[in-house]
Amino acid sequence: MDLPFIVATLTRRGLLTPGRPVRIAAQLNALRTWGWSLAGELRQAAARDPGRAAVIDEDGNELTYQDLLDRAERMARSMRAGLGVQAGDRIGVLCRNHPGLIETIVAATLLGVDAVLVNTGLSAAQLATVAEEQRLRLLVHDDEFAERVLGLPADLPRLDERAREELVVGALPGELRPPERDGRIIVLTSGTTGAPKGARRPTPGGFGPLVSIIDRIPLHVRDRVMIAAPIFHTWGFAALQVCFALRATIVLQRRFDPAATLTALATHRCDALFAVPVMMQRLLEVPPPDPRPKLTVVAVSGSALPGGLAPRFMDVYGDVLYNLYGSTEVSWASIAGPAELRQAPTTAGRPPHGTRLAILDDDGQPVPDGQVGRIFVGNEMLFEGYTSGASRETRDGLLDTGDLGRLNADGLLFVDGRADDMIVSGGENVFPSEVEDLIARLPQVREAAVIGVPDPEYGQRLAAFLALHPGETLDPDAVREYVRHYLARFSVPRDVIFVKYLPRNATGKVLTRELRRYYG
Repeated sequence: MDLPFIVATLTRRGLLTPGRPVRIAAQLNALRTWGWSLAGELRQAAARDPGRAAVIDEDGNELTYQDLLDRAERMARSMRAGLGVQAGDRIGVLCRNHPGLIETIVAATLLGVDAVLVNTGLSAAQLATVAEEQRLRLLVHDDEFAERVLGLPADLPRLDERAREELVVGALPGELRPPERDGRIIVLTSGTTGAPKGARRPTPGGFGPLVSIIDRIPLHVRDRVMIAAPIFHTWGFAALQVCFALRATIVLQRRFDPAATLTALATHRCDALFAVPVMMQRLLEVPPPDPRPKLTVVAVSGSALPGGLAPRFMDVYGDVLYNLYGSTEVSWASIAGPAELRQAPTTAGRPPHGTRLAILDDDGQPVPDGQVGRIFVGNEMLFEGYTSGASRETRDGLLDTGDLGRLNADGLLFVDGRADDMIVSGGENVFPSEVEDLIARLPQVREAAVIGVPDPEYGQRLAAFLALHPGETLDPDAVREYVRHYLARFSVPRDVIFVKYLPRNATGKVLTRELRRYYG
């Protein structure tokens, strides 16, 4: 990434403003010594703005950047001295969004330890599989998961919230030096169709990744930001990294509740919100407070935007919506801003600076604009492979996302869905997202999902699962006729099933395996 672009972007976002020379020197020294890991980012923030509020929890308790660094260092020293944790080990972190989660991740990176961010929605059986496959040396968990961890091996040390706090309070004096190896953040894939896989996230090598994001999403130094997206998810963790780099004040709540979120946004005068699309849907279902939060950025990622959701949200909260398309493996691929979402509400936008994107056929050749192909992405934050040793197909330095999509004549990307989600019915290819987006526009429909189910005549047929708004009714034949009016006959769902809600994982993705249980 070219230096003039980096300097210009950092200047626009307030990161190159003058300050006390001693603090600026300490800030630069922290990055030189500790690098761009989460520990290095926290150290630079504490060096430049030690007394600034770093984290505010759901009870209104604040930790300054210096407080947060001190607590993370104390925990790291206790883990090393009392539990024998050392560089190269892996610890599991099974926590919701609260300061203790951040302290634990930073403590791990201070020691050169890999932190495995465990999805809070995993079952006890999945958790046991993760502990075994990731060879966990220690598990740090919230109290609410005490029963879920009972089945783990007896020789796996576990720290609940009280034990974790005792490590912090009882830490012995000592010095921490940069570890010989960088601790990696291991994010578990969503696991909507099976057991999650661990993906090793690289440590940024400089300002490039930050600049790619804040050039397109107008976040500024010392903003106040609520991270509602789970931090164990790639998007929530990316938000944490960005906030540390910007020396932002982070507002956290353990569980997402739309009314409580709106209240917190207003109470803490938040400038920005990081969320997943289903959270936007929930926010629109409760009355906004008066006055409404004065947000300048609502940044979402993690799943596709349902048709019509973007303009409806911006009609209420203003043109502040930014949609990032990416994955655990490729980090980011494209970003859509408010103008693009007004123009094309389901677009994934355009690649940010420094990112390459290509739509290729099965032979690795580019496809014409408007034609569906496989989405390949290249940037400096591609994952380092799965912890199992597996990787993804690459072509000319671009990584296969596993998604299918197309570019229009204006260069906007549209994602049609996972390659393995495509439905072949009677020899015709159908993308569920197209049918879902259409059905979601019906005023009675709260959310919709479309899957393929076995059919003796056509191989597969479409089944649509609809959750309606309270008090609404809808006739299955009316749904079919509505789809038939706009789409080809093979896109019409033969089965229309009404459910109270769609099953989703903790990051808001629909669990298609749960829907398939309707068919045994």
